[in-house]
Amino acid sequence: MPQYKVKVKWGKESYPGIEVNTEEPPLLFKAQLFALTGVQPERQKVMIKGVTLKDSDWDNFKMKDGVTVLLMGSKEEDVPKEPVEKTVFVEDMNESELATALDLPAGLTNLGNTCYMNATVQCLKVVPELRDALQKFQGGVAASGSVIPAQSITAALRDLYNNMDKGNTVPPIVLLQVMHMAFPRFAEKNEHGAFSQQDANECWTEMVRMLQQKLPAKQNEGTPQEQYKSLIDQYFGGTFDVELKCVEAEDEPVSKSKEQFLQLSCFISQDVRYMHSGLKNKLQEQLTKKSSTLDRDAIYTKTSKISRLPAYLTVQFVRFYYKEKESINAKILKDVKFPLDFDAFELCTPELQEKLAPMRAKFKEFEDRQIELAGRNKEKVKGDADSKEDKKYEPYCFENDLGSNNSGYYTLQAVLTHRGRSSSSGHYVGWVRQKGDNWIMCDDENMSPVTTEDILKLSGGGDWHCAYVLLYGPKLLEIPSPEEKMETE
Repeated sequence: MPQYKVKVKWGKESYPGIEVNTEEPPLLFKAQLFALTGVQPERQKVMIKGVTLKDSDWDNFKMKDGVTVLLMGSKEEDVPKEPVEKTVFVEDMNESELATALDLPAGLTNLGNTCYMNATVQCLKVVPELRDALQKFQGGVAASGSVIPAQSITAALRDLYNNMDKGNTVPPIVLLQVMHMAFPRFAEKNEHGAFSQQDANECWTEMVRMLQQKLPAKQNEGTPQEQYKSLIDQYFGGTFDVELKCVEAEDEPVSKSKEQFLQLSCFISQDVRYMHSGLKNKLQEQLTKKSSTLDRDAIYTKTSKISRLPAYLTVQFVRFYYKEKESINAKILKDVKFPLDFDAFELCTPELQEKLAPMRAKFKEFEDRQIELAGRNKEKVKGDADSKEDKKYEPYCFENDLGSNNSGYYTLQAVLTHRGRSSSSGHYVGWVRQKGDNWIMCDDENMSPVTTEDILKLSGGGDWHCAYVLLYGPKLLEIPSPEEKMETE
């Protein structure tokens, strides 16, 4: 592997022993320089003996151990600003100015087929409880050469979100490097020497699993101290009550157990047109196992019901299957509709349904009150809707189970999509709810406002982006103001 150790000189600063791998795109080296100096890649001029490094290849750039690489460029805060503000029209704005004007979040540089990771990072960023937990995490990224996967990935994600909060496109170089160290398959190269495309749901699963090991559960007075070890289990984890019944031996006792989940799977068959039916089908399936009564393999019916709903529900659309002939994970392009508001009540155990009933009754009261107010004074209801920032909300979790969902109602917060015909090719994009009905398409560096209608078009059925992973958050119930209460009494 062509790796070199070079000295980087930037103004008065000098950085010896910087590792460069010329099998990776030059943009990755520029991202390393950004991590060192804070100079954005687009502001960098990287030179050796008067020759400037191109973004596309290393052809003209002769690397060797010990050579001095000259970096020219200034950090954005060092650039002098004109004293007089000029009017800038939208069509004349650059990417950074447009993002600021439209209040768009920061994009992530594609470091060579890394859209799968960028989309995952953008989708997980919508969870405020996760952001808070990351802020409190004290660990750091392990020194180069040593691998402490969970700690390094958790610290790298925390630092990346902090950089993104500054509002500019960020190259996620450190997170990518620690993901490569922890999971070498993500560092595989294709025949052209570039990073291979990876499966975004695999990335999501591994990243969440690392966070699960390092982010402790939140505590409150009503929650038993040892109920959850991790914030991930607390806010993303659910529980199934599972029953196994032997179809071939009626007298065999039904076996009961519990299973934990961090995702629900929506299996796509010929008759599945809606997410809800794809989820239901998965909760009752047949399998073969050895029967203690018959002393041979027999068919069993496995029935799963949810006995604990997490605040944040992740749903994976099982769109890929392995095609042996072509040795690829081929894609099911079928159109499967998903809702903006999802009700999980029907998937739950009778015991949980009973516990959900009081909060569901409150939602019904609120909806009835809104209908009544709308009939009396449409303008007032519109005014109330426009001032939602002043509203207060009921707790969305059970008093004795922090991080749960106490109603069964969810609101879609993020969608991770795939465009293409196999999981190892094509392109991944994140679509995140910004506020209210405002959504943002996070396509690597490019951030664009989109509508709710655009989100609903992600259900599949062709070569456009297809929903692959959905992230639902708790639907919040407004507490009526004293004035609203008086009007309906």
